[in-house]
Order: sequence, then structure tokens, then C-alpha cells
Amino acid sequence: QVQLVESGGGLVQAGGSLRLSCAASGTIFSINVMGWYRQAPGKQRDLVAAITSSGTTDYADSVKGRFTISRDNAKNTVYLQMNSLKPEDTAVYFCHALIPATTPWGRKTGSDYWGQGTQVTVAS
Repeated sequence: QVQLVESGGGLVQAGGSLRLSCAASGTIFSINVMGWYRQAPGKQRDLVAAITSSGTTDYADSVKGRFTISRDNAKNTVYLQMNSLKPEDTAVYFCHALIPATTPWGRKTGSDYWGQGTQVTVAS
């Protein structure tokens, strides 16, 4: 089965940087979209950044100019470079992947996969 394994979380002071990595493993021929979501205590899970197989990116307004998402298609890996971190960036960060699938009658669809989450804590 497909699994997403995250790494790179930790504790950093405000203004510092972290780089998150997420590697997808299993029987994978392609991944339509890979991205990062985050969830702070008592808050909903929100999109941080996403990237398509063609390289199109999308960012939450709160991280534009500070975070950069990238992917290595050959390794089925997505990265999130986080610079100028702020205390409000503190959250559990989850990797997400949308992987193509086909129904028995031939309809093309996709399956969602999630990582276990990695804690990012930014100290003021």
C-alpha cells in the first residue's frame, strides 16, 4: 500500500528555518498533487502549500514569500522550505498526496493519502 513518511519537523526560534520532507512509497506510477497541511491546537486543518505534477504551486496567503514547496517526481518526494518562521506557524504539519485511480468501469479518479504529521514549534 501507499505510505507517506514525513521528516524535518522540530523546534526553531522565530526567524529561523526548517525544511520538511515527505516521501511516498509503495506501488506508485504518478502523483497528481502533493502538498502540506497544518493543524494547530483547537483549529481546523488548513492547506499550507500544494504542487501538481507539472509544477504548478498554490500557497496559503499567510506563508507566501516565506515558504517554498517543491517536489522530486523521480523520488515521489515533496519538500517544504520554511523561512522566516513565526510563532503562529506552530502546528502539526501533514503531508498529503492525491494519487490517480481508475474505477472498474474505467472512470478516472484519485485516492487521498496522508502522512502521520510532524510537529513544528516556533519559539518567540
